Amino acid sequence: MPLSALATAGQLLAASSKSHGVDLDIAGWHWPVLIGILALMLLVDILVIHRKAHEVHTREALIESVVWISLGLIFSLFILWEFGTSAAGEYLGGYLIEKSLSVDNVFVWAVLFAHFQVPKMYQHRVLFWGIFGALAMRICFIFAGVAIINTFKITLIFFGLFLLYSGIKLLQTHDEGFDPSKSKAMKIFHRFVPSTDELDGQKLFTIKNGKRLATPLLAVLVLVEITDVVFAVDSVPAVLAVTKEQYIAFASNAFAILGLRALYFLLADMRDRFKYLQTGLGVILAFVGVKMTISYWWHMPIAASLTVIALILTVSIVASVRDKSALQ
Repeated sequence: MPLSALATAGQLLAASSKSHGVDLDIAGWHWPVLIGILALMLLVDILVIHRKAHEVHTREALIESVVWISLGLIFSLFILWEFGTSAAGEYLGGYLIEKSLSVDNVFVWAVLFAHFQVPKMYQHRVLFWGIFGALAMRICFIFAGVAIINTFKITLIFFGLFLLYSGIKLLQTHDEGFDPSKSKAMKIFHRFVPSTDELDGQKLFTIKNGKRLATPLLAVLVLVEITDVVFAVDSVPAVLAVTKEQYIAFASNAFAILGLRALYFLLADMRDRFKYLQTGLGVILAFVGVKMTISYWWHMPIAASLTVIALILTVSIVASVRDKSALQ
């Protein structure tokens, strides 16, 4: 990253630390512009870049990851220009939290695709619709969460304690055998949705013997959406610990989520390399939970909280890379 960009980020965080939460004046065109940008990026992705099904290799995934991250950071400049440094700081805080907590979601996707033996060339299409559904669910979660917090401020304590509990639980959880096909969700799905075990390209539905049947890709998509709901229960309150503005919360979530597909193709096969990442994510959740709980009485500066989160994430990744046992 250029030195000028680092300097700008530093100024944003320093300015945001002086604020106890921004109060934005959202104009009538702000939401249409945001939704329009997101829709345009999704259309370009599905109709141009990934119009034809193909296996996404590491080089392509790396380039796309850089592009998605760059777009997310560029939008922070729009927030800066339109709403000021404090708002941009909150946006960057929400973006970093959502991006880091979403890494675990990437590894869950890898388990689902491996179990259902989804060819790599079709995985992007499933994730595209999964991300599309995730955006719709996140905006509902965020609006509901902000409305509850604004109406009953004491819920900050309950949300914070829940995040603290989730972090501790994540620290105590170890990898266990999991069979997605035997989950309650799949039993309900196959009971009510006529299905086939055969793929038909990247189609979610196919016609067989004159009947319209769901392909295994639809079953995987359902599980992808369910896992996102589960992760959103943690990540949305974590982002709301940084900002109470619905516009900033959703924008930071959306830009972080859009880059998850490329991140998946980069990291899906590297879970064993990041031995201490789950520990780091658990510590981050617990820290954000404490931060949200005490925010009922005292608001921790965003610069301080972002520094702690970035430090925890960095330490867990570096420790994982340096641990030779993870490479064996």
